[in-house]
Amino acid sequence: MEHKHLDQLRSVADIQPRSLSREERLQRWIDLLERDPKRSLNSLGEIEYKPPAERALIREDNSPLTVAYEDPILRADGLAGDRLGDAMRYFALSDGQAHYALCSCLSGRTMDASTCAQRLRNATGNVAWESAVGAWALAALAVSLPGLVYLLG
Repeated sequence: MEHKHLDQLRSVADIQPRSLSREERLQRWIDLLERDPKRSLNSLGEIEYKPPAERALIREDNSPLTVAYEDPILRADGLAGDRLGDAMRYFALSDGQAHYALCSCLSGRTMDASTCAQRLRNATGNVAWESAVGAWALAALAVSLPGLVYLLG
């Protein structure tokens, strides 16, 4: 079998990478934030008070949106910019999800990247597999504990 670099294949075939799913996009953003968990990021100022057209244009230097837009994979997949509207469209975030994860009224003017990552997880239901397994294990223990106490006690 002959192996060729992707650039060589593009010259003889129309190769298009598949688009990321919403979950993959969100998980990539979360992973990018968690690479430098103590990085101080600027939150977006009181986005809930802005009219929708103005809200879409909001941006801050060194914000969680900056982290996403700096990633070449997310940009190549379709992230158009580092404005709130670009991120809401690309990541399919509702107003409430964007507000919870990014707004200054919940986090102050700055937040750690790890805090933003956790808020994105909470807001979107994009929970890491390990956390979900741990939650199910705790739930199973809580349900079975009274029965075990009854049987052994």
